[in-house]
Amino acid sequence: MEVLGIDIGGSGVKAAIVDTNNGRFLSEKIRFQTPESGSPKKIFSGIESHFIEKLNWNGIVGCGFPGVIIKNKVHSAANISKKWVGVNIKKFFLQKFNLKCKAINDADAAGIAEINLNNEIPKKGTIMVITIGTGLGTSIFVNGKLVPNIEFGHLKMYGDCAEKYASNLARKKLNLTWKEWTARFSEYIAYIELLISPDVIILGGGISKYFDQYKSDLISNCEIIQAKNRNNAGIIGAAFSAS
Repeated sequence: MEVLGIDIGGSGVKAAIVDTNNGRFLSEKIRFQTPESGSPKKIFSGIESHFIEKLNWNGIVGCGFPGVIIKNKVHSAANISKKWVGVNIKKFFLQKFNLKCKAINDADAAGIAEINLNNEIPKKGTIMVITIGTGLGTSIFVNGKLVPNIEFGHLKMYGDCAEKYASNLARKKLNLTWKEWTARFSEYIAYIELLISPDVIILGGGISKYFDQYKSDLISNCEIIQAKNRNNAGIIGAAFSAS
């Protein structure tokens, strides 16, 4: 089955046509920078011009979004305009583009891609996927089943949310070395382990391509592995969720 997978993020919006039988891209990956306001109107305008028109798409859409999604409706918005709260993404795609769509939390989408395509992940136990980018996206799978909308990037650390302390954006803003950032991220992992004791943690998002730069300094009680699909996982998982 062919599905257009879209991954809306705080810094960029990405998409590709995905073969949901194997997770392969059937088109080029297209990206545009998230508009400064990050408003629904501007992002949907970008989706129309960059994805739907350019790819001449008239099929099913799977859309990952950085916030709590319940029955395709946005209930929270992280690192993006709060104007998204209350938007039913499925209805918007149908009304504006006459396209069928399923919306899902972006980290849940990334986790679905890894669970389905990463052979290193055990079939049983508690698996946590952390996408590290503008924020910290998290998803949890117990014996292969998703526990949706787990926003552990918003756990409190040092008086603020964890993603402001240990995300890739925090690393860039504070000009941290890999060793300095890894020390912070290891603190975050210790917090996660205190709460849910995962068997395996999968690290994805934009920073996952630098895994070799910091993996030796990570401190954890569980196995940590690099996401197989790296920064494409959100696109793939969004497509899988809609198939």
